[in-house]
Amino acid sequence: MVENPDIGAPPPPWKRLAFEARAAAADEPALASYIDAAILSHDTICQALSFHLAEKLASREMGAQQIRHIFACIYEHEPAIVEAAELDMQAVLERDPACRGMLQPFLFFKGFLALQTHRVANRLWREGRETLAFHFQSRASELFGVDIHPAVRMGKGVMLDHASGITIGETAVVGDGCSILQGVTLGGTGKEVGDRHPKIGKGVLVSVGAKVLGNITVGDEAKIAAGSVVLKDVAAHTTVAGVPARIVGGEASQPARSMDQTIPDAK
Repeated sequence: MVENPDIGAPPPPWKRLAFEARAAAADEPALASYIDAAILSHDTICQALSFHLAEKLASREMGAQQIRHIFACIYEHEPAIVEAAELDMQAVLERDPACRGMLQPFLFFKGFLALQTHRVANRLWREGRETLAFHFQSRASELFGVDIHPAVRMGKGVMLDHASGITIGETAVVGDGCSILQGVTLGGTGKEVGDRHPKIGKGVLVSVGAKVLGNITVGDEAKIAAGSVVLKDVAAHTTVAGVPARIVGGEASQPARSMDQTIPDAK
């Protein structure tokens, strides 16, 4: 009998993911083989991630076995990427009311899958393997509708919610614990070169369709309202909205965790 992982202290992510996978395979026999191949036939989350992402990313240019080997080597040599993946899954579970557990983001949520592909591409970029990094960026864009330059520095515990149409430029930085929704652009303002993209602090909420443009800073736990165009620095714990964005409402507090996209009344 499998012990319920929700009793007592929260289990390690891999233990919970395997528990959910066994339950899902029993409940839905049509997907049992898929779930077994993606999760249950592996001993660690590194192995499962390598296999599942490779199956998704495989193409005529590069087969699944070759991609799986690349990913497995990177996970082995940089455990921080695996830790980030676990924290990303936990972030989705905590913030997305549509998420039933860790199984859904791992298998199905394109924001999570695109983000894990980017983390590997970023490692390749830092190793000087730019062509391969660009290949994985391109495949993620084709498959998941998320276009993140492989040089982007991405924090841990990040959620890309729904994810369609997210675009993040080369010199952007995204801090730990951010939530970024569909249609968001972290981009430049023209053809300038060098450091030209936004620096997003920790715990920031960038809501649906917002555009943050230029080498500007968005402070920790700021909230960018849906549809806003941000062209200037945003102070920490500040809510901004509009085109161009201006300060509105009261102080923002942990917006990325609460996922509260409303604009509070000014005090």
